[in-house]
Amino acid sequence: MARIELQNIGKSYGSVEVMRDINLVVEDGEFIVLVGPSGCGKSSLLRMIAGLEPITAGEFSVDGKRLNEVPPRDRDMAMVFQSYALYPHMDVARNMGFSLEIRKAPSEERLSKVAAAAKTLGLSALTGRLPKALSGGQRQRVAMGRAIVRDPSAFLFDEPLSNLDAALRVEMRLEIARLHQRLKATMIYVTHDQVEALTLADRIVVLNAGKIQQVGTPLDLYERPSNRFVAQFIGSPTMNMLEVERAEGGIRLKDGTVLNLELGARQQRACELGVRPEHLNVVAPEAAHLSGVAELVEHLGSDTNIHASVPGIGQMLVRQHGHFPLKAGEPVHIALDLEKAHLFGPDGYRLKR
Repeated sequence: MARIELQNIGKSYGSVEVMRDINLVVEDGEFIVLVGPSGCGKSSLLRMIAGLEPITAGEFSVDGKRLNEVPPRDRDMAMVFQSYALYPHMDVARNMGFSLEIRKAPSEERLSKVAAAAKTLGLSALTGRLPKALSGGQRQRVAMGRAIVRDPSAFLFDEPLSNLDAALRVEMRLEIARLHQRLKATMIYVTHDQVEALTLADRIVVLNAGKIQQVGTPLDLYERPSNRFVAQFIGSPTMNMLEVERAEGGIRLKDGTVLNLELGARQQRACELGVRPEHLNVVAPEAAHLSGVAELVEHLGSDTNIHASVPGIGQMLVRQHGHFPLKAGEPVHIALDLEKAHLFGPDGYRLKR
């Protein structure tokens, strides 16, 4: 296993700087997930760790050994790509053991490791099949098995489930979680799917525009986002953001509503209030902070999402647990759970309460 450290890592293409000041320590056996919007640098960072992209600035080390200039094959890391990249003319067993074959590992060792990996991934009955005879999920398992037989110091996953349908993604997500529990291996995983990030990660690294926005456990990021970007990126549906200003007794919304929210010295400069959809409740008119009209009601079975138009405020999204008997066009009265609301300053950073 491996302890991976990145110190002031930067990446430039000619005169264009795309990443800078990336500092991160991945502890031995930890499962780290890199998330962020397209173009934020998460895949580039993974490829720099793998050695597939040169590091422009900073220092990359594993277990205290600098690896900046070490070629990929000598870094003892296995990468699972978005595309399965299986050899179509080789059966499952040979695909999984080919890296050992080209390293001239003894046949008995190769067969033993392939059999163990196939058993771990539920592929024992499929080792004689060609890739064209496998489903998408089975092919992804073979790609993972190819990484396992190498017994690397770290596993790197680059959006490995994005080509699968919804049901297979759930199945493979569970498979990867079980794999990490069994192997206790260091894993770094890139995804744009926050459900994958929240369910798999020991810690999540949120990136935007080539910079780390926050590093923390899934619960930390959800309940204590460091800034507006993290608050809106983590969580689905996204957080409601309401413009506010300081008022006597609390804060005032755009429509003139004053919320009784005690402000400390740090919160005096608050300009936005963030409230997650599940922290809004549909109530009787006399108990409401805001009132509007339901424009769209999504009945999801486990939850009901209500897209409401509130005069003077704009669009708000309310999530109610279970089936909520409301139809589009009907009035909706909303109460905010102020204990779970977040305040943000002009710089976009969350103001601690």
